[in-house]
Amino acid sequence: MNILTEKFNTPYHSAPFDQIKNEDYLPAFKDLIEKSEAEIDSIINNSDEPTFENTVEALAFSGEQLDRVSNIFFNLNSAETSDELQQIAQEVSPILTEYSSKISQNEALFNKIKKVYDQKEKYSLNEEQQMLLDETYKGFVRSGALLNEEDKEKLKKINMDLSLKSLQFGQNVLASTNNYFKHITSKEDLAGVPEAVIGQYAEEAKERNLEGWVVTLQYPSYIPFMTYAENRELRKEIASANGKKSFDGGEFDNQNLIKELLNLKQQKAELLGYSNYADYVLEERMAKSPTKVIDFLNELLVKAKPYAEKEIEELKPLAKADGIDEMQGYDHAFYAEKLRKAKYDLNDEELKPYFPLEQVQEAVFGLSKQLFGLTFVERNDVPKYHEDVKVYEVYEAGSGEMEDGSWRMEDGRKTQDANSQQPAGFKALLYVDYFPRKGKRAGAWMTSYKNQYQKDGENSRPHISIVCNFSKPTKDTPSLLTFQEVTTLFHEFGHALHGMMANTQYPNLSGTSVKWDFVELPSQFLENFCYEPEFLKTFAEHYKTGEVLPDAKIEKIALSKNFMEGYQTMRQLGFGILDMNYHTKVGDLERLSVKEFEDSYTKATQLYPVNPETAMSPSFSHIFQGGYSAGYYSYKWAEVLDADAFQYFKETGIFNPETAAKFKVLLSSGGTKDPMELYKNFRGSEPKVESLLKRAFG
Repeated sequence: MNILTEKFNTPYHSAPFDQIKNEDYLPAFKDLIEKSEAEIDSIINNSDEPTFENTVEALAFSGEQLDRVSNIFFNLNSAETSDELQQIAQEVSPILTEYSSKISQNEALFNKIKKVYDQKEKYSLNEEQQMLLDETYKGFVRSGALLNEEDKEKLKKINMDLSLKSLQFGQNVLASTNNYFKHITSKEDLAGVPEAVIGQYAEEAKERNLEGWVVTLQYPSYIPFMTYAENRELRKEIASANGKKSFDGGEFDNQNLIKELLNLKQQKAELLGYSNYADYVLEERMAKSPTKVIDFLNELLVKAKPYAEKEIEELKPLAKADGIDEMQGYDHAFYAEKLRKAKYDLNDEELKPYFPLEQVQEAVFGLSKQLFGLTFVERNDVPKYHEDVKVYEVYEAGSGEMEDGSWRMEDGRKTQDANSQQPAGFKALLYVDYFPRKGKRAGAWMTSYKNQYQKDGENSRPHISIVCNFSKPTKDTPSLLTFQEVTTLFHEFGHALHGMMANTQYPNLSGTSVKWDFVELPSQFLENFCYEPEFLKTFAEHYKTGEVLPDAKIEKIALSKNFMEGYQTMRQLGFGILDMNYHTKVGDLERLSVKEFEDSYTKATQLYPVNPETAMSPSFSHIFQGGYSAGYYSYKWAEVLDADAFQYFKETGIFNPETAAKFKVLLSSGGTKDPMELYKNFRGSEPKVESLLKRAFG
């Protein structure tokens, strides 16, 4: 028996991580693809007249187990990978791509969908059904359903190559990141670095059976070194290593892969009738066109650059005092931290004791209860993929809660055998995975193991995961977060809320299944609370003394929110402009190297001299491995949305129940409505760029 092809005999039919063996994956994928194809065949071979129910809706609910196993496998390949899993991914990806192409280019299936689409006026479809029909039809057309057979085969081959090459890109970045470490044998070289961080470096050295200290390119190791280390030569060396990830001409170099990926995307776009890949992508985004995106980015560039240049000028006297006539990129974090401490008397190490991870998590749980009525209860018998992972049941507040606020545990347990219905008020399972490991990629993300949907009278609830890379606790100290890490946790939790609050009928319109430049709104919105004194006072307490973070420091955190905002804006604009040019001007790569292309299109956003030996593109996983191709601008786009949305909360009161209820509708609606319509229903008007500029620069 293959555990992955059976109904999961676990609480809430959650992923049976403890029973899965690596050798289960490949046969499971093959078997489930066969079963899913049989479901498709039954739709095609149905002799009844095509209807919304027997065609479009049936397709939406097909392949459920295959989707679940795919989610399990690819989520683990990011959070807990191994050489064996990566090898399986190389085998599985083309199989899945071929399956996907076989469905999206199935002429008989498309003809049935087209017939329903062409006659949609005769059906009494509600708004969500109409959206599903429109999105299904467009999805087939955008996947090549209208192409001739020869071009369908070309597209199928392109999609398969893209799948494998993007996978390889990510594996190269991970390997390149893991391959480097700096072994430090003299503590003098760590001057300026806080003792807690030095302790982490010592632990890392011990794990490698080395004396002294080890700094890696994992962010919890790299960022503190660049921020605090006084040794400029070492900062330069480690920053250079970071900038050379997959850009050193070695085994894990991604430069040729970038050109191959971009050429494949261009071929795909042209085959489908678009002038470039950005046109293809943006047709399905709020922004609609590359021109609108470039205009948006350039508008922000013009307004933000003077502020950014002024910020750099503020740093120069500090560097000059250390004998540095010309600052470099690897000096920025160090002197920015000095200036931040001088202006606001704050530094991360000073604040970290007030932000132990468990307290911060309780704060975001409490905020979710206050705004949206959610309660979280840890569940210890749900299988996990690593001992660091914790699992929580999420309930509508009040279901199972006593009048005194305590939790009546048996209420949430008595109907939870493997074959039961979900208990009353149950909203989601939430997995949290906070600490770095060798098998986990860098960064932070939210993902889903199971989407929400409604079928056969049951509202099947989602299984959501948050993955981060925070410093692990030691035997003496809990995991203490930098303030930036606090906002990171709130950011990912905003995404998680989008998933957990989902209340739609169809899985492919549920939760975060929205236009890509809308998906960052909930996450970036939630970050705003971290800067509100009224909220900070409720949880920022010293882990040893219980002292509440003093008002003066809370005030400085609020004031420091826009510290170096011009610099950060220029950095994000550089990424967005580079991404948009990669996907509109791929022909330039025939005459330019990746490095030359990058330098050319980010020139206007550069605030420091460019290092000729480094490039960020070869490790730009967001656009070459993740889903942000021709979409990186969406971070800034969503900032306009979140600034405007939070301005509304501030106008009405940040915990205002009526405003929160409106936002809850937006969160629960997923992709069932046009995002601008959803936003206007919440806010009463379209978002204004001025809200972002006002928040950022006053």
